This record gives sequence, structure tokens and C-alpha cells, in this order.
Amino acid sequence: MLATIQYNTKKIKIDLSQPLDISIPITGKSTNVNAWYLEPPKIAPEVIDGESVSVANGAVVNFNTITFNPHSHGTHTETVGHITEKVYSINKQLKQFFFLAEVVTVAPEKLGDDYVISKKQLQFAIGNKKRDAIIIRTLPNTKEKKSRQYSNTNPTYLLEDAATYLKIKEVKHLLIDLPSVDKEQDGGALLAHNAFWNTKGKLRLDATITEFIYVSNKIEDGSYMLNLQIAPFENDATPSKPILYKIIE
Repeated sequence: MLATIQYNTKKIKIDLSQPLDISIPITGKSTNVNAWYLEPPKIAPEVIDGESVSVANGAVVNFNTITFNPHSHGTHTETVGHITEKVYSINKQLKQFFFLAEVVTVAPEKLGDDYVISKKQLQFAIGNKKRDAIIIRTLPNTKEKKSRQYSNTNPTYLLEDAATYLKIKEVKHLLIDLPSVDKEQDGGALLAHNAFWNTKGKLRLDATITEFIYVSNKIEDGSYMLNLQIAPFENDATPSKPILYKIIE
């Protein structure tokens, strides 16, 4: 099913029948991807009057209660309210859902005991392209990312100058296949978050960061239309389902 989108001054044609899902779902299993020292999410039938409400247990419906943290347990999209005293709701700040995006693959650099993504690497990957969204796939890129337990592993992160570079290029939506754009233990500095959202100046309320994505190796680097789907939580962050569509020339 072909569709033509009027995007700014351009008409972009995409095939809606060929979605490329780059989200990691939330499950009730111990193998669910995880970070930030929490237990796995829970998905289980609610118990009412001592009875488990599930069809398998004799009820007429399945009635599961889900307990999770969006930052720890799967693909999520967050707004600047994640790091400000005032909690800006992602459901209120994200008003549009289709964006011209660029997928880039980066091999993190060694810096002391860390692996990082630098401004220089992003400059090389993006070049002169102007995109509303940048999707960063890190190497090595294995399916283990869908179930990795990241707590206390010091994952790769963005250097402050890399986040500042994206802000200066007016990238509104940053998507990455890591639990955070910042170092796991940084004393609360959150340099990349603060730089991208410009917390020392005019807050970028319409800018978002999406973490814990997974970009299959079958998806080539290049330009796509991004449909950034979110669940309507009134919260700083929400589970999300970013979908890419190839652009038909």
C-alpha cells in the first residue's frame, strides 16, 4: 500500500505494507531487557476475591495487570521532563509523529574504561544531511540487545559534544539502541541529556530521546520516514513503538 506524505515542502512516497519495527517489547519474562537495577516487569492475571482472572482459570476474560518501568524495561520515548523539576508529559509535548530520519551505524570508541560515541563520529555518519530524527545503531549489533541485562555493565554512551552537535543540527528526535545516552554512573551529571535538551538555555520541549531500540542488521543505513508511536501516558516517558518506512524514490 503506497502512501504519499507531504513533509515540509516535499512529497515523500512510502510503502505502508512494509513497516520496519525497531522497538523492543515488554514481556513478563526474566529475559526481558533490563537496566537501572530493577526486577523484571510483571504481566500476570489480576486476583479478585481470591480468584485469578484468566480464561485458563475459568474466567470469561483475561485481565492482566502489568507492572513495569518505561526507562528500565523496553523501548521508551522521553521528554525533558525526565530531568527537570517540572515534569513535562511526553503525551502533551509530542504533537507530531512522522519525521524524516537517518539511520547511522557507529562503532563506539574506547575512552579510558568506557566506550563512547563522539561528535566526530556523528559528523562523519550524518554529514551535511538535515534530519528531524537520528537513529543510532551501535556495533557490535546482535540480537542479544533484546534481552541484555545492562545493570552494572557500564554501557556505551554519548559524549556531551555529540549531544550538543545534534542539538546544533536541530535534530528533534534522537533514537539509540542503548539504555541511556549518558554514562551509567556519572554522579548525576547527565551531560548528554542536558546538552540535547538545552537545559542551560531555552528548553527544547518538542525534542525527544528514545532509548532501548533495536535496529536489525537487515535495515540499511540511510534515510527513512519514522513513525514514532507512543502510548498515551501522562508521564515524562512512555513505552513506544518506532516504525521505519523506506522512502521510495
